[in-house]
Amino acid sequence: MANIALVTDSTADLTAEMKKKFEVHVIPLKVNFGKQAYFDGELASEDFYQKLSSVRELPQSSQPSPGDFIALYEKLLNQYEEIISIHLSTALSGTVNAARLAAETLQNKIHVVDSKNISAGIALMVVEAARLIQEDIAIPTILEKLQLVRANIETLFTLNTLEYLQKGGRIGRVSSLLGSLLNIKPVVRVDTDGIYTPVGKARSQNAALDQIIRQIQHLASGRKIKSIAVAHGAAVEAANRLKTKLENVFETKVSYFTHVSSVIGVHTGPGTVGVAVLFEN
Repeated sequence: MANIALVTDSTADLTAEMKKKFEVHVIPLKVNFGKQAYFDGELASEDFYQKLSSVRELPQSSQPSPGDFIALYEKLLNQYEEIISIHLSTALSGTVNAARLAAETLQNKIHVVDSKNISAGIALMVVEAARLIQEDIAIPTILEKLQLVRANIETLFTLNTLEYLQKGGRIGRVSSLLGSLLNIKPVVRVDTDGIYTPVGKARSQNAALDQIIRQIQHLASGRKIKSIAVAHGAAVEAANRLKTKLENVFETKVSYFTHVSSVIGVHTGPGTVGVAVLFEN
């Protein structure tokens, strides 16, 4: 097998099982409640949302520094010849830029990939990268194939409220819905530029889940589904409903079921439910 390390960040929302199975090294982002900083995942999901609901000011998220990446990369290069590092969309975070600055110091041994995605969408790309590494494929070919993978992943989610996206400055094109959404659930797509784009709205969470299903059917454009991942933020019942709907409609088992990281939760709030679908090339 190729001697290549695989790195991602905590917003990929990989389960412990996935990290172990695919040998993924995860660099965490941070959530800052005032002067108190927590690494992503340091707070249990329940504790995080309880804390989020009790504070007056929205906590801030922060990316790893170039120095954090250098420390991880240098450690891994003691064991591996090269590294593929896949991260959160540059439209949503400076994480990729920090990774690239670190990579510039390490003699072209680090290959940084902008997923142009978030959460389960990154996870599906990371899993495909791991499989390609296991197949002993050369890095230039892996990077080329990952561009195709990125183009074949669709990520959609619904929110209970736009409050957190707006306050956190990550609202993107969803800002067009502000002022019109009193008790209405937006349906959002991560577009090809890695930006949140509104694609629908519904008067209930269940109706929003149905819209997500219809959007996937539309976006499939005749392509066959390869894998599906579902993620949620303090909305396990709704996520399970979405999982059941997906499996019934597309006759494909959901491969991964996870909860979103605290960093994503800061910007989406409780009640978030989403899906990422990887289509065959």
